[in-house]
Amino acid sequence: MTPARRNIKLRHIVPSIVTVFAICAGMTSIRMSLEGHIELALYFILLAVFLDAADGKLARFLDSASPFGAELDTLADFFNFGIVPGILLYQTLYFDTPYANLGWLATLVLAICCALRLARFNLSIRSLDVSLKQDNYFVGVPAPALACLALMPIFMHLHGFENIDLPFLRAAYIIGIGLLAVSTIPTLSIKHATIKHAHLPFVVVGAVVLVVCLMVYPWPTLILGNCLYLMSLPVSYFLQLKQSKI
Repeated sequence: MTPARRNIKLRHIVPSIVTVFAICAGMTSIRMSLEGHIELALYFILLAVFLDAADGKLARFLDSASPFGAELDTLADFFNFGIVPGILLYQTLYFDTPYANLGWLATLVLAICCALRLARFNLSIRSLDVSLKQDNYFVGVPAPALACLALMPIFMHLHGFENIDLPFLRAAYIIGIGLLAVSTIPTLSIKHATIKHAHLPFVVVGAVVLVVCLMVYPWPTLILGNCLYLMSLPVSYFLQLKQSKI
């Protein structure tokens, strides 16, 4: 006698549907990059970043977190933030150039580091001995931030630096960003940040300004955001070091 099939509530699959949409955004980004539509390819990667943040929020809000959703989210993160940016970087900056092998090597390192980062993340969920979160900090650069940082050469390429050809420097930068993902450097976690109630209007205005800047001046805004994030790494390191000594 076969066991009766349980009905699954619709709210339990909503986060997974959002994750599937994120994978579709990543696949569409690859298509756009192969067809030469660099800006559209970047927009779809940014859409995948937004959907990645949304599916986790939805899972917690709907109380529908599950091992299946967690595994699907990890696979989507590896594809969207490890493979898709690498293909876009190679296709835009290195394909059909004398430095194609160098660019491919850099993107391979980026993908491998992303995979190692996510594998360590899955292990941290199942084991108390491994943690990727220390108080208000993550250990290493998270996958969505990894993708945004790795795409900095393309942001600069679209912002007027297309005539500056520095293949070795770009490759070294991409490899360095990949290594940051598997490093033990503490990085600031926005999801655990708190603000005073009196500062709420300023935060709302700042968020509105940021959205408007992303819509009107997307590439310089993303370049500035990446620079500020990189500058925050030594700050978060010393703050976490000071916190651990207390």
